[in-house]
Amino acid sequence: MTSPLSPDPIADLRALFSYPFMVNALEAGTIVAVLAAVVGWYMVLRRQTFAGHTLSVMAFPGAAGAALAGVPTALGYYVACGGAALLMRRARGSQVRRGYGTETATIAAVQAVGLAAGFLFLSLGNAVLGGTETLLFGTFLGVSRNQVLTLLIVAAAALILIAAAARPLLLETIDPEAARARGLPVAVLDLGFLLVLAAAVAATSQITGALLVLALLVAPAAAAQQLTMRPGVGLVLSVTFALAIVWLGLGIAYFSIYPVGFYVTSIAFAVYLLARLARATRARSG
Repeated sequence: MTSPLSPDPIADLRALFSYPFMVNALEAGTIVAVLAAVVGWYMVLRRQTFAGHTLSVMAFPGAAGAALAGVPTALGYYVACGGAALLMRRARGSQVRRGYGTETATIAAVQAVGLAAGFLFLSLGNAVLGGTETLLFGTFLGVSRNQVLTLLIVAAAALILIAAAARPLLLETIDPEAARARGLPVAVLDLGFLLVLAAAVAATSQITGALLVLALLVAPAAAAQQLTMRPGVGLVLSVTFALAIVWLGLGIAYFSIYPVGFYVTSIAFAVYLLARLARATRARSG
């Protein structure tokens, strides 16, 4: 459903809130923006973007398989991403013995299997899966009230865990050896973060689609870290950027025939470029 722009921007703004589906989309988008921004800030700092990408790939077969089985696609997102996180943690746990190359190869293999399974499910369910492109590129038409509440619960739980482990997780991210020397449970922190990242990917996929998750997980956090490395300020900037990206993306998509994922991704890329430009300008000015 789209609506043409009018000469009155106030009327256009009111129109955004005149339909329940749009209110649900804005609420869901706000929830996943905050969640993705906070988790993404740690993900970028920990240099686990490849892991985040793999989880987003696994969201695709999870949703397709759930739809084929006749269960809620949201359940498929969470189960697939959680399972992939456990597999990747197992690969990471053997890094000391086998090396980084083996870990990367294992994660890449998980990606390949996930994509193959996803396309198989789409092929098998061609007659029953409608609008399958929304699994990949997102939509805001089908966000229900129950889905908003589920996203809120998942986001609240994930953010509480991040807040509870913020200082140990930051130390383990910056200097794992120092964290280990202080007796911090490095393996538990690593596994816990991967599971929180999996939850964030599964939640965000329901708005952006499985292929465009990184637009919200990476771009706001990377843009914030271009401007500052102070954790508090960086997290605030990351959340601010993510909210702006989602709100603008949803607003523009409402008046357009193109999917919300396209606008979210394009705006996210623009935000990152502007942050890079601001950093370069500040560096030249001394």
